[in-house]
Amino acid sequence: MRRREIGSRRGFLKSAAAASAAVTMLARNPETEAAVEALAAADGPNDKVRIATIGMGIIGFEDTTCALKVPGVELVAAADLYSGRRERVKEKYGDHVDVCADYREILARKDVDAVLLCVPDHWHAAMSIEAMKAGKPVYCEKPMVQTLDEGPAVIAAQKETKTVFQVGSQYASSIVMDKLRDMIAAGAIGKVNVVEARYNRNSSLGAWQYTLPLDASPETVDWDRFLGKAPRRPFDATRFFRWRNYQDYGTAVAGDLFVHLLTGIHHATGAKGPNKVAAMGGLRYWDDGRDVYDVILSLLDYPKTEAHPAFTVSLQCDFEDGGGDATSFRFVGDEGVVSTDLFSLKLDRGGISWPTPEQELKGYNSVQTFSKAQREAIAAKLEKEPRKGPAKTSYDGPTTFKPPAGYDPRFDHFVKFFTSVRKGDPVYEDAVFGFRAAAPALLCNTSLYESKLIGWDPVAMKVTS
Repeated sequence: MRRREIGSRRGFLKSAAAASAAVTMLARNPETEAAVEALAAADGPNDKVRIATIGMGIIGFEDTTCALKVPGVELVAAADLYSGRRERVKEKYGDHVDVCADYREILARKDVDAVLLCVPDHWHAAMSIEAMKAGKPVYCEKPMVQTLDEGPAVIAAQKETKTVFQVGSQYASSIVMDKLRDMIAAGAIGKVNVVEARYNRNSSLGAWQYTLPLDASPETVDWDRFLGKAPRRPFDATRFFRWRNYQDYGTAVAGDLFVHLLTGIHHATGAKGPNKVAAMGGLRYWDDGRDVYDVILSLLDYPKTEAHPAFTVSLQCDFEDGGGDATSFRFVGDEGVVSTDLFSLKLDRGGISWPTPEQELKGYNSVQTFSKAQREAIAAKLEKEPRKGPAKTSYDGPTTFKPPAGYDPRFDHFVKFFTSVRKGDPVYEDAVFGFRAAAPALLCNTSLYESKLIGWDPVAMKVTS
């Protein structure tokens, strides 16, 4: 969004047109396609959104690469505490990209229009607030915060600075979840009463046993800066490169993966959150020195609101699922079930069955235990007034949906972010939405660690018991 020499106008227009055609193929959500076209139309030399990524781990590279597919986005700088990753940034994105260890250098740059925060969880809140106060729009990876007490401060910072802030859980932008939401709103499954969701894995890499570089040392890693608010301890390469395995820096399985599931559930139902949370689990397989569990099952009760009926959510994450890794949702209503693995969507219309007079009189029912006189009286009554349930909701919409091969909801999520950066429009998955998804996930941790049921006020966003 600032002037920079980029070569001949003809060359620029040619490359911009090619880029626009390529990225439009990625976005199949009509709303997103329109946004992509608008971004491509505004993609002139003076209209670039110049980004910097803070934290170049796995997600840092994935997010940056995806963000650069959006028309008009350019990477100018990146920060990471490991020298090898700073070197890799230049190898992958070009020597023109500036790199540093201190994220504050990024925030002080006048040529950075927005930042992607892909750092360990214990840095999310502090960096988000600092970046917003520096006037930088923020794309913060999930979960938005590491602890409950950090949520209000991030929300306040977004409100006070009026800065664009989006949490990076792409389920809020998935066209599959959009279609599921539309089905529920149209009454396809009647009243939702149960939601089952799981995010299972069955590999060492999926369980966060990431490869350590051979040159990891206090000379190549800025260990003290990494620790931040965490307790002081000697350099430990495993803790640095596998930080999700430790409560000091991460948010365990629930904070990493349940937050995705909760984002999808809240998006599909319009829910603000549960009022009761309970969880159980433990460390059952990956006993490698980590201090977090690898299996967790949680139950969350959602109270009735104007947006939805009361329903109960069952969440599961198993890092040693011998049947294979899988992510899925199953929304159960009194008139049907809609299921998705995020690559397809299927609606099964059914409903509560009510017996015919024949079934009521001769089926598995208490009538068979009554006297002959009672059976005859009931038969006469049923002949005049057979039992009927409530009328089913009329639904003539789609029953299946499948996005095109290669569809990436993360791309759609970035399109929404950069559209807001350009226009200043409100963000859907803002700090309030992000906290309402993160808080129940963090409460699952508390419930598991402390073996107790926890009360939560989803509107006020406070623990009640």
